[in-house]
Amino acid sequence: MMREHENETSDDVDNGVLERTDSVETTGIGIVDGHTAQIDVSLPAFADDDDDLDDDEVPAGDAEADAETTETGDDVVDDDTDAAPEEDVVDADVVEAPGAVAVVTGTAATRRELHHIGAIDKHSLERVRAARPEEEPLQSRRLDQLGADRESPDLLTADRLIDASRVTPPEPEGTWQRLVYAVTARRVNLGDSARVRARKDLDRRIAAPLVGGAKFVPVLSRKGGVGKTTVTTLLGMALADAREDRVVAVDANPDRGTLAERIARQSGKTVRDLVRMRAEITGFNDLAGIVARDETRLDVLASDADPHLSEAFSDRDYHDVAAIAAHYYSIVLTDSGTGIVHSVMDATLELADQLIVIAGRSVDEAKLASETLSWLEANGFAELARGAVVVLNASRPGASLVRQNELESHFRTRVRAVVTIPYDAHLATGGPVSYRSLAAPTQQAARELAAVVVEGLRSGAVR
Repeated sequence: MMREHENETSDDVDNGVLERTDSVETTGIGIVDGHTAQIDVSLPAFADDDDDLDDDEVPAGDAEADAETTETGDDVVDDDTDAAPEEDVVDADVVEAPGAVAVVTGTAATRRELHHIGAIDKHSLERVRAARPEEEPLQSRRLDQLGADRESPDLLTADRLIDASRVTPPEPEGTWQRLVYAVTARRVNLGDSARVRARKDLDRRIAAPLVGGAKFVPVLSRKGGVGKTTVTTLLGMALADAREDRVVAVDANPDRGTLAERIARQSGKTVRDLVRMRAEITGFNDLAGIVARDETRLDVLASDADPHLSEAFSDRDYHDVAAIAAHYYSIVLTDSGTGIVHSVMDATLELADQLIVIAGRSVDEAKLASETLSWLEANGFAELARGAVVVLNASRPGASLVRQNELESHFRTRVRAVVTIPYDAHLATGGPVSYRSLAAPTQQAARELAAVVVEGLRSGAVR
């Protein structure tokens, strides 16, 4: 083959075309135009090319190693093959090697296959790898490295690129608006009614994105019967119904909570099962078999039904549950017990991003709620208390003798926001809650509470 190459014209050598291909391994060979066989090779420098040899001088140590190479038939056996695995693949690149034609390594040829062609030795492999530019991907560069005159992809927003004048506005919502839209053959669009605009605005407030990992929102009260579990259920449903991410409500009441009983579907599993199976949770499907999901996509993790078992639920167990919940959910609501000094409450407050404090509409219930805030302020949670939301829940029908405006005025001096939940006969039954069956004022109050909570989490008002 060497003599045939020496007899070829310079044009043939430059084109790198072999006259015969029957003795060459065809791996990595491509046929161009159906006539010429081309292979990815690097021809070694000839002995009479003095200049090329000077430019590509081989160290003595490597020359001795090459001398040990023996040839048997069509295979070239290298003593160094044991050190380098046969699956060493040369990446795709075009490299100008001294004394050789362009090296095109675009096939998945292994090192043995390249030696079999007789074109690339280990020095050529090193040159091919060294010639690859290790350029940093553009998307991984810092923004300040792009230059002052170059924009980041974040600036390509729909508001900037889409011509609003050419976009057909959606069909309006509202009785009169739709009537005018239909009568004028869709030429006159008065837009949505004021009620619809307010509803959509509230939807946007609730669905606003959250950053920085899962957010923990405990719901607590020092008095039972004020609607703590009910408010947890309403808040979770309002959040899950309007948001695209996942929301879970965890029943962390050590005195046998009833959160799971407020939704129609139950899984039969509890927080104790999750603690016991935590090492087996490798994906959301594993967790989905433990939680229960209602019609709004709210997931609920029930507490232990046996009070003797629930007493063993500790702060460490809560941290284990919280760690798993934080991995799969954006918002984690915690229905706490009535006690405020048990270990689970300590763990709940440590992880809290925002607090919901429930107050009934009676003198003693309001006092207990205010005292809860005082306890938080005196025990290292003053900032958390100031960023809290107080919910005035009407758990009994009829007008209360307590002045509603005075209650709101008092708590507004102590917390970030106050929301009132009106009485609803559907909630008063104590059975499963159907979000669609709630009275309009109750559903509106739950959505307003959800919006206030999301705004607090987004602004970091509790920190």
